[in-house]
Amino acid sequence: MNLVTGGTGLVGAHLLLQLAQNGEAVRALYRNKSTLTKTENLFKKKNASGLFSSIEWVKSDVTDVSSLELAFKGVTHVYHCAALISFDPKDEEQLRKINIEGTANMVNCSLAFGIQKFCHVSSIAALGDLAKNEVLITEETEWNAEKPHSDYAISKFGAEMELWRAQQEGLNCICVNPGVILDEVSKKSDWTTGSSEIYKKINNGMYFYANGSTGFITVEDVAKTMLFLMKSTVVGERYTLISQNVNYKDFIGWVADALGVKKPSFQVQPWMTEIAWRLDWFLTLILPIKRSLSRAISKSMHSREQYSNSKIVAVLPFKFESIQIYCSKVVD
Repeated sequence: MNLVTGGTGLVGAHLLLQLAQNGEAVRALYRNKSTLTKTENLFKKKNASGLFSSIEWVKSDVTDVSSLELAFKGVTHVYHCAALISFDPKDEEQLRKINIEGTANMVNCSLAFGIQKFCHVSSIAALGDLAKNEVLITEETEWNAEKPHSDYAISKFGAEMELWRAQQEGLNCICVNPGVILDEVSKKSDWTTGSSEIYKKINNGMYFYANGSTGFITVEDVAKTMLFLMKSTVVGERYTLISQNVNYKDFIGWVADALGVKKPSFQVQPWMTEIAWRLDWFLTLILPIKRSLSRAISKSMHSREQYSNSKIVAVLPFKFESIQIYCSKVVD
């Protein structure tokens, strides 16, 4: 029996679909029944509506140990996809509770129930910081606590510390660190969660771009890779999951072309975003709104750090899909 957390999120939903298509027994956690609709709609879109009913849904929360104990009965493999993604400094406490404490609860339960293998979904945000003589961020790049990191990055790094602590205590673990995870470009999607929010902004008209870049990967490739690693004999390893490093101008242009809208033509400068995030901070002090541009996001918009996927590419029996090709297709 496979247990999946975050089954109503982007990665978790696609993972459930692939597990169900493989005919595997699956149990998934949910907090609110209304959120199951998104996962069910994915199954319908992929002509797999009948498989949705094969999933055993259990109401639980990674921060509630008593509810987790019920969910773990009879489970052999765990995929921990649940996490809070936020770059709003006001969410620091929730980020630590869900991402760090929630992961600690998951690995502790896995140890107590004798789970055979545990897969944790981390992020490239939890990878290390480049030294002066380094040009590529890898799984071995050291985390520098003296450098500034977003609360989200710190929470994902802390979650990994819980994972490796459990590994030392006898739990067979695998960790994947995806880059920006992309869903299909579709005008019928709600474009309200995850990286798909950028599609909505581009479709509505994005007038500027930043000259930064980062690593991207499709959600299907993330799920496929997790399944492969869990079936393999590899344990105690972390893998950076990116298809390729792409600059933001190219990425936005590919999506804009696919949606048939105008590409942005104005390159925003670092000093502009420095002013913008401070203005955003001030507005949240006087208005009941959430932060839309934090200092961390402002910095990342201009960062041109490159990530290496050589470690995972060396073991996979398949190739990651091209980001340009993926973004160029609009799915009905």
